[in-house]
Amino acid sequence: MPRRIVGAAIGSCVHVAGVISFLRLAEELGHYTEFLGPAVTIADLVQLAADKNADMLAVSYRLSPETAGALFAQLQDALVRSPLANLELVFGGTPAVAKVAKEAGLFAHIFSGDDGPVEVLAFLRGENAKDSSGDIPPQTLIGRVQALAPYPLLRHHFGLPSLEDTIAGVNAIAQAKVLDVISLGPDQNAQASFFRPHEMDPLQHGAGGVPVRSPEHLRALYAASRTGNYPLMRCYSGTRDLLKWAEMSRDTINNAWAAVPLCWYNVLDGRSNRTPAESIPENLAVMAWHAERGIPVEVNEAHHWSLREAPDAVAVVAAYLAALNAKQQGVKTYVAQYMFNTPLGTSYINDIAKMLAKRDLIESLHDETFTSLRQVRTGLMSLSTNMNLAKGQLASSIALALNLEPHIVHVVGYSEAQFAASPQVVIESCQIAHGVIRSRLQLSPDAASDPRVGLRRKELLEQAARLLQAIAALGDGDHALTDPAVIARAIAVGLLDAPHLKGNRYAKGAVKTKLVNGACVAEEVPV
Repeated sequence: MPRRIVGAAIGSCVHVAGVISFLRLAEELGHYTEFLGPAVTIADLVQLAADKNADMLAVSYRLSPETAGALFAQLQDALVRSPLANLELVFGGTPAVAKVAKEAGLFAHIFSGDDGPVEVLAFLRGENAKDSSGDIPPQTLIGRVQALAPYPLLRHHFGLPSLEDTIAGVNAIAQAKVLDVISLGPDQNAQASFFRPHEMDPLQHGAGGVPVRSPEHLRALYAASRTGNYPLMRCYSGTRDLLKWAEMSRDTINNAWAAVPLCWYNVLDGRSNRTPAESIPENLAVMAWHAERGIPVEVNEAHHWSLREAPDAVAVVAAYLAALNAKQQGVKTYVAQYMFNTPLGTSYINDIAKMLAKRDLIESLHDETFTSLRQVRTGLMSLSTNMNLAKGQLASSIALALNLEPHIVHVVGYSEAQFAASPQVVIESCQIAHGVIRSRLQLSPDAASDPRVGLRRKELLEQAARLLQAIAALGDGDHALTDPAVIARAIAVGLLDAPHLKGNRYAKGAVKTKLVNGACVAEEVPV
C-alpha cells in the first residue's frame, strides 16, 4: 500500500543528498513523499510530520556523532508528546552517527552509507530483497530482476585454473554480496571434450577457465555459492555436445539461463570441428530444449562479428537474426547481450547508435510470447594492461552502457588484459560498477536524444533492412531468416562476413572494414 513518507536533515545538518535519494526511490515505488528541508529543528520536524499525516519519517544527520545523541534524545521526547504513536522512523547518516542511532533504539531501519538503491528498494518493499522463504533472494532470473528493479543485476565471469581455488573464490564472492550472477567459465578442455575425456589435451588443463571434469565438480561450485546473497549461477554451453551440457548444467547448478551462439563455436572460430551447416541446427535445438523447460536463453552472436571487425551493419543484423531464431524456437525470455567498445576504437556516438539499432530490431519482436532482457557489457578487448587505466575504462564503459536502461550489467574484471579475474578483482570490479550505477540512477542526460546518434541509428537500420532482404533472398518463403541452410549460405557467400574470416574455407572472408569517425564500415565489398 502507498505510504506517506516525509524526510529531512535535522539539527544543523545541511547534507540532504541521501534523504532526497531515499525519497526519490520511494516515489518510484508509488509512495507519497515530501522533503521538509535541511537543518530542520526537532520541534519543527515533529510538527510538520504530524501536519503531513506521515506514516514514515526519514531522518538524516551527517555531522558529529557526539551531538547526534542529544538530537535523538530530543526526538524521542518530542514523539512521546505527539500524536504520532504509529510513525515509523528510518535513519541515514555516516557509519559513526549510524552507530549512535542504533544505540538510541528509535529507528526501524538504519542506513549507514554502504547501503545502495538495492537495499533501500528492498526495505521500502518490505521484503529485504528476499523471497517468501525469508532467507534467500529469488533464485530465478525473472524473479531476481523484478526484486531489484529498477536496479540492474550484476553478472561477472569467474573461473580459475584450479578447481579448489575456484570453489573458494565462489564462496568469497557470494559472501561479499556484490554480485547477482556468477558465470562459470570452464576451461577449453571441458567446453570441447567434457563428454569425450579421451580427447582432452593434458597440456591445456585449466586453460581459459576452471577444469570441470565431472558433475560433482559443478555441484561443489554451486554449493559454495549458497551463502551471502545467494547469487544465481550459470555456465557456458560448451562447444560440443551442447544438449548434454544443457541437461547437466540444469541439474547441477540450476543454470539461470543458457548462452549459446547461432553461427559460432565451430570451424569459423576454431572452437570445434563442426561446420556452420552442422552447428546452426544443433544450436537451434539447444535453444528449443531450454525453451521447452522455461529456461531463458541468451544467444552470443552480434559481438562475435564485431570482435572480428565486421561492419556495424552486420552486427546489427546478427543481433536481429539471433533473437528471431530464438523466438522461432519457442524462447519466451530472451537475454539480449549488448557488448560495447567493440571493435576497439568505436566512438561513444556510434556505440550508442549501434546498440539502439540492435535494440530496435530485437524489441520489434516483442509480443505476448516473447520478451527480452537487456544485458550490457564492456568490450572484451577494450581494457588497458595498466590496472588504474582499466578501472577508469570500466567505469566509463558502464556509464555509457546504462543509456540502454539494462536489466543486467555484465561486469568485466578490470584485470582482463593482464590475468583472469581473482575473487578480489571480481569484488572490486563489481564495486566500481555499483558506484557508477548508483550515480546514474538519478536523472541523467539521455544519449539517445543526441542528433548525431539518431542519424547513425537511422543509417544502420536502413543498412540492416537491405542486408536482411538480401539474406532472405537466398531462401524460399517467409521463414528464410530462420532456415539454417540460408544462414550458412549467407556466411559462405559473404553477406555475413568479417575481415578475420579471411582464409576460412567456410566463409567468404573478403570484406574489408575501417573505422570512420568511430564507426566500423565496409571499405570494400567484392562482387
